[in-house]
Amino acid sequence: MNNLSNFGYSRVTPKEKTKLVQKVFSNVAFNYDLMNDVMSFGAHRLWKKTFIDIVNPYYDDKIIDVGSGSGDLVLEIQKRYLDTKIDIVDLNKEMLKEGKKRIKKGNVNFYQQNAESLSFANNSYDKYLISFCLRNITDIDQSFKEAFRILKPGGQYYCLEFSRPSSFIISKIYSYYKSNLIPSFGKIFSNNRDAYNYLNESIDVFPNQEDLKKRMGSAGFNSVKFTNLFDGIVSIHTGYKY
Repeated sequence: MNNLSNFGYSRVTPKEKTKLVQKVFSNVAFNYDLMNDVMSFGAHRLWKKTFIDIVNPYYDDKIIDVGSGSGDLVLEIQKRYLDTKIDIVDLNKEMLKEGKKRIKKGNVNFYQQNAESLSFANNSYDKYLISFCLRNITDIDQSFKEAFRILKPGGQYYCLEFSRPSSFIISKIYSYYKSNLIPSFGKIFSNNRDAYNYLNESIDVFPNQEDLKKRMGSAGFNSVKFTNLFDGIVSIHTGYKY
């Protein structure tokens, strides 16, 4: 029983979680961008822009974007350097299709792979990016190990993810919003309440900022820190491979 993973509040086998998460994203891929705008009132665009500001990509960086979804991060990078080398990875083929529809230019390659077992060589990338995907990975610690393996010495890991608000009042308001309104938006805009109920539950069971920081350190990352946005509703975690 210790081998079970969280799929929202449910406890399932790792294999079952991977399948269930992929089913969720296959079902919502067609209106993924619309729902991001609706659920966050457009704030996700600001979060991602701030994230890329912190990443501070250079034209000669080799970057991997894991769980890229519809490619918002890549498009933000390409506003600065169109020809930066970026490898896009997503386990879900429907999400990759959405990314390919939006990303038509630049030095970009697409790969359908699992973040826990990447095919890329050791010491390949300058920067590893993951945005609103880490909580959907079955074995988070294994994904950290893979990220560490494929980063070059001196390479940097960047994660943007939902987290824990620091203010009691904000926490209460946010908890009500994501447990009641987000699933309702899912029902109205995509006729899929269950998928967005999973979103709420996956945030609740995800490690908090300090826990995630410790786990990144255990995987080998140095100078690990996090930056809270919107009182910690989302957080940017960074670490180096020395």
